[in-house]
Amino acid sequence: MKKPAVFLDRDGVINHDHGYVYKIEDFKWIDGSKEAIKYLKKRGYYVFVVTNQSGISRGYYQEKDVEVLHQYINAELREINTYIDDFFISPYHPDSKNEEYVHLSHLRKPNIGMLEIAEKKWLIEKSKSLMIGDKESDILCAKNYGISGFLFKEENLYNFIKMKINI
Repeated sequence: MKKPAVFLDRDGVINHDHGYVYKIEDFKWIDGSKEAIKYLKKRGYYVFVVTNQSGISRGYYQEKDVEVLHQYINAELREINTYIDDFFISPYHPDSKNEEYVHLSHLRKPNIGMLEIAEKKWLIEKSKSLMIGDKESDILCAKNYGISGFLFKEENLYNFIKMKINI
């Protein structure tokens, strides 16, 4: 049975964006983000993280570092009986001299590759799905994919979802 999805950008939406966050000790939750994820899950939404991680192609860190951080995020969420259904990353950046990730350029937001992969992997009810991001590229990604996009510049994700999106 299909379910709607909420696609969340990571840095700047669920955690504070300090630039190239890949270490557990640098990860700081944005107020209300854990509660927001639990709220969305209780309302029957898939919750996916879709995140550009150009630090990989730039050589600042490895894909495994991001995987470890994402496992930590879900471990933290499980402490409040919730979780993120899946994480999708784009390691590509057009300014990187590393050719290893050029074939993944379609994944980088505002392109819709990560969302298309999610749709192939999960039974998503696209017409009721949405995206929350902190950059215009996130909103353009949502538009390109054909779903609503919401620009998050607030201090509390849970309050933002309750007041502005009214899920």
